[in-house]
Amino acid sequence: MGQFSKLSVLRRYIDYVPLWNEQLSTAKSKRRWTPGGIAIGLSIFLNVVFLWRWWVGTTPTALDNYQSLNVYSLLDPAVAIPAASSENAVVTSLYTDAFATAVATLGHTINKVNSSASKVMIYLPEKTSPRAVCIASATGWSAYPIARIPPPHPGVQRHFLDQYSKLQLWDLEKIGIKSLVYLDADTLVFQNFDELFSLPYRFAAVPDVFLDDRGFVAGFNAGMLFLRTSREVLKDMVAKIATANYPAEDAEQSFLNHYFGKEALRLPFTYNGNLAIKKRSKAMWADLRESIHVVHYTLVKPFLQGDYAEVPINKLEKNINSKMGKHGGLFADELNDWAEAWAETKEKYGEAFAECEALSSS
Repeated sequence: MGQFSKLSVLRRYIDYVPLWNEQLSTAKSKRRWTPGGIAIGLSIFLNVVFLWRWWVGTTPTALDNYQSLNVYSLLDPAVAIPAASSENAVVTSLYTDAFATAVATLGHTINKVNSSASKVMIYLPEKTSPRAVCIASATGWSAYPIARIPPPHPGVQRHFLDQYSKLQLWDLEKIGIKSLVYLDADTLVFQNFDELFSLPYRFAAVPDVFLDDRGFVAGFNAGMLFLRTSREVLKDMVAKIATANYPAEDAEQSFLNHYFGKEALRLPFTYNGNLAIKKRSKAMWADLRESIHVVHYTLVKPFLQGDYAEVPINKLEKNINSKMGKHGGLFADELNDWAEAWAETKEKYGEAFAECEALSSS
């Protein structure tokens, strides 16, 4: 029977009602739903839902299905890079002594790419020691104290309890900075990014990436930001952090995603090379790594030990080596990059570090 004939038969009998069958009718009338039957039915339903969600989820996104197709450079060579300006700055932060060597190493890598912008390090005086501030700023950062902005809600991850202080970046307008690129201390710079200072937008960031089902998302990671300073914007944000509805655990990153969600310019991944990208798509990372501007050490931090504990300067090399096997050795190349950057930093600024070590640690 052909396909058409089969369909005709199905249509023909779709409304068919059988003749009365007393035995069948009696059996049906006696049927009752038992707890076991309900459980089995619910189990079947949930399994169908699970299988449907699994089937839908197997369609990969373009980034999970990354292919090396575009051979052109990120920037148009015909577009001029903006001239140096005292109104531009690269900014980082120091909220704990444990990140001092990371800030110093980041500063050295920025010096190597010859950025025309000034370097400013915001820090919390009550949370950091004179020794740590000295070490961190040894590579040319101008240390700028800020007031801590406490979390407005409970539930913030304990490592993020000081992160709302990042909102003070907008207050740097008062020292003459009009546009800035912010970098978390756990980043390294590999290429000049002065082109960002010519952006006409108020706020820009790189989309985030997760290792779970969320994958590549429209929300951004707050470890690298471009922004135009405004004390008015700061005042508005501070007034709303306690009343806005957003998940508390990710602190300022969660709030900023809600505050700038629809306005934020999404930047290319090269400006925030989150190590989670490599974990999720080795092919994408391989292409990205060839011309990357910033690597973000999210999944492994070569300068920390244990639970975000400080590593003494004379033990950093050993600590880096102890991290090589993490994640199955996936990040060995990136750890070697950090080790090389630290070795250069220590060689060039070793005397300054020695002087800093003599300062108070409290």
